[in-house]
Amino acid sequence: MDPEQIPLRDLHLPEAIGWWPLAPGWWILIGLAIAGVVYLLRRAFLHWRASRPRRIALRELKKVELEYRRGIDTVSLSKKLSQLLRRAMLAYAPRDEVAGLTGQSWLAWLDQGMDGKPFTAGPGQLISTLPYIRPDDRDTETRVEALIDTVRLRLQTPLREAGA
Repeated sequence: MDPEQIPLRDLHLPEAIGWWPLAPGWWILIGLAIAGVVYLLRRAFLHWRASRPRRIALRELKKVELEYRRGIDTVSLSKKLSQLLRRAMLAYAPRDEVAGLTGQSWLAWLDQGMDGKPFTAGPGQLISTLPYIRPDDRDTETRVEALIDTVRLRLQTPLREAGA
């Protein structure tokens, strides 16, 4: 028999399998991905909201620093820095733990969670002695800059718990 005369027809392949509707495994994977994104967005939002006092305090510190650069006296500077630190720490820690602290106990509390004890043994101790420094002291400018940097570092550094 002649192959040309055999009544054969071309093979017809089935249509390609479509991507829609998705298999149940894909729906589970999409659901997990959406839940993961929602979880990460919520954590980012809560972190952003919790760090609001820190952002406000750092903005206030920039204003105080600008006032100092424009010629504010050291007594007013120390008062403003002290008030700023007190308000910021009241936002981070329980009121009964922070509000009554003064002198060395306040400086020791400010050292909490920081390396090197910058408030009790470093430039931060200047916050309590700055009003009593002679204005013509040549070293005052450098010491005040170090104090402002220490206050900035305190505001940026999260507090550690007493047991940690």
